[in-house]
Amino acid sequence: MKKLLSVLLAVTMMATVLAGCGAKKDEPAAPAASQPAASQPAASAPGSAEEVDTNTVAVGAIVLARDDIAEDEIYTFVSTIFENLDAITSQHAKGAELSLEYASSMTSVPYHPGAAKYFKEKGFEVASVKEGAGTGAARGSLTFGTGGESGTYYAFGGVLGAYVSNNTNLSITTVTSGGSAVNIDDMTADNVQLAFCQSDVMSYAYNGERLFDAPIEGFSVVAALYMEAVQIVTNNPDIKTVADLAGKKVSVGAAGSGTYFNAIDALEIYGLSENDISPVYQSFGDSTESLKDGKIDAAFVVAGAPTTSIVDLATATDVYLVSFDQEHADSLLAASPYYSNYVIPAGTY
Repeated sequence: MKKLLSVLLAVTMMATVLAGCGAKKDEPAAPAASQPAASQPAASAPGSAEEVDTNTVAVGAIVLARDDIAEDEIYTFVSTIFENLDAITSQHAKGAELSLEYASSMTSVPYHPGAAKYFKEKGFEVASVKEGAGTGAARGSLTFGTGGESGTYYAFGGVLGAYVSNNTNLSITTVTSGGSAVNIDDMTADNVQLAFCQSDVMSYAYNGERLFDAPIEGFSVVAALYMEAVQIVTNNPDIKTVADLAGKKVSVGAAGSGTYFNAIDALEIYGLSENDISPVYQSFGDSTESLKDGKIDAAFVVAGAPTTSIVDLATATDVYLVSFDQEHADSLLAASPYYSNYVIPAGTY
């Protein structure tokens, strides 16, 4: 009897062990405590440019030409761009923002006859045409002054120049530059024959204001292309308004640049001056590198959004764009009518 009970007990224990082994075989292995969960995209920081719209102001990005450039060559340049916007947009997203209505809308400076001729053919009369312009001999090759390598002028200008060169008999050489004011000087010296320029700087030059001691003659409008946003960039979430820049180290753009005067305008509307911040005078690329390295607290970048240098910054750190409240934006527009309201959508960076 005892022998029989011993056998039954042994069988029961064996069955229990086998059942336990079978259950563990079917269960998935638990991850080791130190093994991280499957990789997920990093969450965007609350209030970052990835999450919220930014209310700001903008100026226009304008292409100018020397008055002595032949009418036919400017006509070729403008018509090739606006007749092929789909192809240009496939190479740079800014192409989608171009329109004949905006291109022909400038009123503060007259248009080059070659541009005015094309817009009229498309049903858009410009406000004025530069008398005596467009009568120079054809050159066959034009140099196009753009901006710094980290800005939209250079990237988009390169696309426009290459497209015209590859599809017409007019050769366009795109070159980097110090931006709007430098481009005006380079056009005057005939170092470049086409140039990008902010609409406000264009007005300063034509009227002999701010950057310019006397009116600059010899240039006219080719086309207004797109809006350039005044972007106040920081990686400090505590900087929420322009007023918060007081006492901070801020890049206000290269000395004497259009961005510099945009920064001064923005500060003044909020009751601040250059003396209320610690100003640094840097290009877009240098400004975003300084933000990345913690050398400055914020930077003014005036360019089409998205801007290459800010996109690069956003890959390394959370990016915050400082908004204008509507009351102060309206005050700025009233004081300086070449500004417009503008919204940078969430997710641009």
